[in-house]
Amino acid sequence: MSRISQASLRLIYDSRGRPTVEARIVTELGGVATAGAPSGESTGATEVQAFPSGGVPEALQYFERYLRPRLLTLSVDDQGAVDRLLHEVDGTPNFSRIGGNTATAVSVAAAIARAMESRTALWQTLLRPGLDGGSYPAIVGNCLNGGRHAIGGPEIQEYHAIAEAPKPADAVRAALEVHHLLGKRLKTKFPNYALGRGDEGGWVAPLGNVEALELLADACTEVRDRLHSPVYPGLDLAASEFYRDGRYAYREHSLDRDGQVAFVAGLVDKYGLRYVEDPIQEGDYDGFAALTKAVGHRTLVIGDDLYTTQESRVAEGVRRHASNAVLIKVNQVGTLTDTLATVDLARRSGWKTITSHRSGETPDAWLTHLAIAFGSAGLKCGLLGGERVAKLNELLRLATPPGN
Repeated sequence: MSRISQASLRLIYDSRGRPTVEARIVTELGGVATAGAPSGESTGATEVQAFPSGGVPEALQYFERYLRPRLLTLSVDDQGAVDRLLHEVDGTPNFSRIGGNTATAVSVAAAIARAMESRTALWQTLLRPGLDGGSYPAIVGNCLNGGRHAIGGPEIQEYHAIAEAPKPADAVRAALEVHHLLGKRLKTKFPNYALGRGDEGGWVAPLGNVEALELLADACTEVRDRLHSPVYPGLDLAASEFYRDGRYAYREHSLDRDGQVAFVAGLVDKYGLRYVEDPIQEGDYDGFAALTKAVGHRTLVIGDDLYTTQESRVAEGVRRHASNAVLIKVNQVGTLTDTLATVDLARRSGWKTITSHRSGETPDAWLTHLAIAFGSAGLKCGLLGGERVAKLNELLRLATPPGN
């Protein structure tokens, strides 16, 4: 057993320039592991609280006074003990004292330290039963931004290239080619418009919801034909963000639940969507179930805000046949142990998982390891920006044998 000899928490900044935390764990054998915690902008109502009411300064104080001394009694060989201590010291159901980001950073840093001590890759130490780690996730690459991630774009939050090539090098290339092609076409379409990029690196332009999807679908078709690589359109609607007074308020139209189900199903059929995330507002299991019944046999219907990586909420979704996939974000629940419980439930239920970044990211690469360890169908990490490319490059490293 290798005990924790030093533990610290420091302030760092995420990709939006906002404060978050990074944990550092040092073991008796000299291993040093760090992990930063990302932060979301479009957050689910039931995810844990990222920071205590006093923000990062209060999180640092609480860590130093209550958590650090007790971490020094533990071994990195026992992930469960580390994560139980995080819950015990916090003492609230939503990490409102130490903050879910503190819990995430410490939990992941301990897992990285364990991997270092055992001289294995992080993904190998977390590999789920029945998996051999021999397959890689599809790339869920953000190409166009709207909603909370981009002012002036569509209501739909994210337009993705879903690159499904079995070799990561081919998948990453295809997704990036779609992004670059969209940029060229947008510059042609809006020659006098200063195009920008949103929080996750997708293009931002004054487009309608369907107009943006048409551009994405055409770009996917061109890249797919040119590279002979499977890449298809997908959407994260983040529907709760534009759900008002019982209706989905698009600038083009306003829809009730049945109308929203029909609208999204029509987009799946017309544009061959491989992926629809949060197509229904986060409290509506029945609306999700209706859409899954309609299109779940030909696309992934993914709950993010609906489930917030909570095992109990996924269990309810399974009971009600609400979707066929769940988005996985560690800092929505705070610890790897809680995350693994949700992943294992999804896998036992025949559901897919998508391992996801947050809009405010760090340059850490641990997310890529989690996607492989979980046997996830997709790695949602963005395409541009150092904090996103870090995940893609780590995937390429893991897929390339040493010496090549």
